[in-house]
Amino acid sequence: MEKVVITIARQYGSGGKTIGKMLAKDMGIPFYDREVLEMASEDSGIHVRLFGAADERLRPSAKLMGAKVYRGELIEPEDRDFISNDNLFNYTAKTIKKLAEEQSCVIIGRCADFILKDFPNVASVFVHAPEEFCLEQAMERNSMTIKEMKKFIERTDKYRGDFYKHYTGHEWQDLRNYDLCLNSGKLGFEKCVEEIKAYLRVRFS
Repeated sequence: MEKVVITIARQYGSGGKTIGKMLAKDMGIPFYDREVLEMASEDSGIHVRLFGAADERLRPSAKLMGAKVYRGELIEPEDRDFISNDNLFNYTAKTIKKLAEEQSCVIIGRCADFILKDFPNVASVFVHAPEEFCLEQAMERNSMTIKEMKKFIERTDKYRGDFYKHYTGHEWQDLRNYDLCLNSGKLGFEKCVEEIKAYLRVRFS
């Protein structure tokens, strides 16, 4: 198989990040999550803290202004909007494109499926699971009450959905956006990895 990039969008608690790590390890290719933000920070000269603060979430003011669908542009350092959330996204997208051009890898979230939609070597995956499964997985990693965790999951998924729609113009959970959608609650993590690999073999053979 030649160079291939797998993007993974995921509901909170579905294990999408874990599946991505397992897949990358199995295939012997790099895995990128928050590392993308660090690389974008280094490229732009904008502090990584600002990238982290805007990571997969919108400021309330951005919601009021409506969608800002990504077109590939960058704002110059002289412009007052150079460190705006939209330009932070632009630099994150630039980094994601550069990774896809240079190597095989797994990239988590951050609208990577949309950013790379015109790349022929990209397979986009959406990992979801029933509420009970996501809650159980999330409770294993966080010290919250069940009530608090339910609200946290709902809020996190809403952040991701709003972020996705703002920069893509599409609904995050519209499965038509992705090549492959997997229910990790039914398959389990290992079988999700196997399903992705099987899809890659069929599509890129």
